[in-house]
Amino acid sequence: MKYFSFLISALLITAGLQAQPVPAGDENIPYLMTFGPKAGTSWGDDDFSQTFFFLVPKGFSQSVYIRVYDPDISGSTDEVNGVFDTRMTYSVYGGKESYSHKDAMETSPRGNYKSGNLLASKTFGNQVDYDNKWYTFGPFNPSEGEFVQRFDGYVFKVICDGMAGDDGNLYRYFLSTRMDENKAIEGANAFAYEYSFRMHDNATEVSHIYPLVDDRTISVKLSNFDWDSDGLIRCVSVARKGQLCPVSGEDVWAEKEFTIFDEEKNTSLDIQFIKRKTPPVKNNNVVVNVRNQYGELLPFYVIPIGGVPKYKAGIDVRPMTKK
Repeated sequence: MKYFSFLISALLITAGLQAQPVPAGDENIPYLMTFGPKAGTSWGDDDFSQTFFFLVPKGFSQSVYIRVYDPDISGSTDEVNGVFDTRMTYSVYGGKESYSHKDAMETSPRGNYKSGNLLASKTFGNQVDYDNKWYTFGPFNPSEGEFVQRFDGYVFKVICDGMAGDDGNLYRYFLSTRMDENKAIEGANAFAYEYSFRMHDNATEVSHIYPLVDDRTISVKLSNFDWDSDGLIRCVSVARKGQLCPVSGEDVWAEKEFTIFDEEKNTSLDIQFIKRKTPPVKNNNVVVNVRNQYGELLPFYVIPIGGVPKYKAGIDVRPMTKK
């Protein structure tokens, strides 16, 4: 794992990343999504909670802020279920085991997933003052995050938990150096181990997520929930032109396991969500995660490590050899 740890640090630095909008531009995802706990899972959220991690490089010494766009649950952006009666709590964690605790890196809000030191928290409901506006947490000293050696940086955890109600909360994040504007941090990034998001209504728009494959991975299992059979899910990589994956129907999971080629190790995969044109599916929410052969979750970086993978037509694809 030492080589892989070095790889992550090196790629984050040499890429000169100006990241931290979540979702990011290359993902082409309109919003993150979390529903209130009284909603049926058929609305597209399997557990009413979502965790994201924000990585600040070690050498960065300025204060940082975590900003939330449209944090309330009301107005034109969010998804109403009858009347708006939902409350969401956003919580920011740092310190020991805020990232590294095993429960923090799982897909379900169970056990000690709120590990670490609570740095800030706020609950929102039907508050039009925050509709389509930014709310800012901070300032935080980067050292208030958990220092993670393999990232060579500090990690903050942000959890959005549905506390009451049955409406859908659509929102975005930004890791910024300013309290009142979005100003990116060079070399920073954000990632999650399970992605809950809203699809575009426009069938010409293709959304992407980018799981990072490490050098220990010989196979992966892609799982998707409640995609309402809305078209195709395709995996592209440096060695894979288009691996089709089963798509989930309403309120069910679908899974696909496939082998990882040698050429795909230490690169990102491009999981593409291609909507069908007819009949159209509107307000479609989906949940996605990817595990390796050990059952370990792969991280989705909003800015893919190594860049967006491009299929190399002349590559000599060989199955991974056992050592």
